[in-house]
Amino acid sequence: MDTAITASLWIGAIGCGLLGGVFFAFSSFIMRALAAIAPAAGIAAMNAINRVILRSWFMPLFWITTLAGLILAGIAMARWDAPGAAAMLLGGAVHFVGMFVCTVALNVPLNNALAAVDSAGDAALPVWQRYRRDWTRWNHVRTLACAVASASFVLALLQRA
Repeated sequence: MDTAITASLWIGAIGCGLLGGVFFAFSSFIMRALAAIAPAAGIAAMNAINRVILRSWFMPLFWITTLAGLILAGIAMARWDAPGAAAMLLGGAVHFVGMFVCTVALNVPLNNALAAVDSAGDAALPVWQRYRRDWTRWNHVRTLACAVASASFVLALLQRA
């Protein structure tokens, strides 16, 4: 069981770090670059990114890391006295709520609304402006959640060593 926990912690630490890096890139420069081009081009680029990401290595990483975090949180609750349990629970909970729930409940619906807009129509500009503001706000949350989760899983690894 200890080997499985350690493997899950490594998956969580590395996976959250990778996911957080992707989210950080969007928060720090990709969304600003898309805002600097014509709205129709920005909408088209973001819609293309949203389609491609679903068929990329990002998705298995997204699901595996979420599963590892949930498993680690469950193990932490069952073995609360074990070294690293609090860090495992924190990492799993922060990752699940701050990354997974935020993505599913907030970012994905915004992506779907953007995909439905006619990028050449009069309604495109206000939709694009709202999308960029709201999507980026929630993406900041995902970035922070992944960083906290990754650090928590590393801390748990250190506490278990």
